[in-house]
Amino acid sequence: MKSAAVVGIGYVGLPLCVEMAKAGLFVVGVDLDEKKVNEVNAGRSYIPDVPSEIVAELVGKGLLRATTDLSELGHAGLVSVCVPTPLNKTKDPDVSHVVQVANALRDTLRKGQIVVLESTTYPGFTREVFLPILNESGFEVGKDYHLAFSPERVDPGNERWHTRNTPKIVGGMTPACLAAAKAVYENFVDHVIPVSSTDSAEMVKLLENTFRAVNIGLVNEIALMCRKLGLDTWEVIDAAATKPFGFMRFYPGPGLGGHCIPVDPLYLSWKLRTLNYNARFIELAGQINSGMPEVIAEMVVGALNKDKKAVNGSNVLIVGVAYKRDIDDVRESPALDLIELLSARGAQVRYHDPHVPSLRIGDHELASVALAGAIESADLVVIVTDHKTIDWDLVARDSRSVVDTRNALAGKDVRGQLWRI
Repeated sequence: MKSAAVVGIGYVGLPLCVEMAKAGLFVVGVDLDEKKVNEVNAGRSYIPDVPSEIVAELVGKGLLRATTDLSELGHAGLVSVCVPTPLNKTKDPDVSHVVQVANALRDTLRKGQIVVLESTTYPGFTREVFLPILNESGFEVGKDYHLAFSPERVDPGNERWHTRNTPKIVGGMTPACLAAAKAVYENFVDHVIPVSSTDSAEMVKLLENTFRAVNIGLVNEIALMCRKLGLDTWEVIDAAATKPFGFMRFYPGPGLGGHCIPVDPLYLSWKLRTLNYNARFIELAGQINSGMPEVIAEMVVGALNKDKKAVNGSNVLIVGVAYKRDIDDVRESPALDLIELLSARGAQVRYHDPHVPSLRIGDHELASVALAGAIESADLVVIVTDHKTIDWDLVARDSRSVVDTRNALAGKDVRGQLWRI
């Protein structure tokens, strides 16, 4: 196996391209976004976790290139599919991007190819949808070509765990498919863990992120309970975490964001609805988590009222709009909902985020403002994302009033009023 193609070169696909190329494979990244393709071919990275120096080195050696041409999939020995699988407006799975790739593979498939789907799907998708399309080529799976599912486990901004050292789950359509996919992935992933089927591998991914979503929903509700009881949520959680067994620390926040945790559990609940089963934990956790921006908005209204100010006409500064610390990704970020909620109430909302220079919400384009000047003119500061590079001493010292949804000011000498979730 000397060549590989990765379809979708975003937060999952580009790091995968790099690891493949570093292992000596000739890799082509395939994406319909010409901007991404041009950046890779110029030796530049647009993913914070992937240094441009590495991309430039691999491109210079001829080990990595990018294209918008899906027909090139037929030249690769390994094809990994990493395209997005969002939810549509009705919160149902949108697998149109994966189906588009499957149709392209059907038309380019050749004997001996290994196809691995990494995009998140519901249990049964690879077998029920992806496989039949590929079989329209006339080839037999497990004999003429191999098909597997291996869920991505990317955690943007994680300095310890990355594509190579994160254990990789692989499920094959047949035992031969599993053996082939496992053998090739072991060239660029340290630990490959086989499971019995593609359905099981799909379920593994959904369990992982459902586990997080449900536990975050639980701790968010605990935070609401603590507010009612007049207790310090963070003190309670930290004290509980001293138990050396039977407890795992989760923290509350302004809501869920990103391309996985707010989305993946709904894939599972959708699938179960087709089987006349109500995934109650998932639905309840989703209600709690999706309602957190409204909770924070009400905290803002209450904090302004304490200062004898109406939210209508007040200057509110949002600190951090990325969905998590130290990245530039705003997909599904609760900051977007919060900005819309406060703007609808008449607040003049600005934001500061060193990782997100500009932001579009609906028809409005916003730009990140300088922190010091914005704090001076803000009636209230709302901390949504606790980036390490933000001057938290400045926020604590100069803010008139702060709603801190991340406990970012813990241990700081806060000048004004401090409100925590």
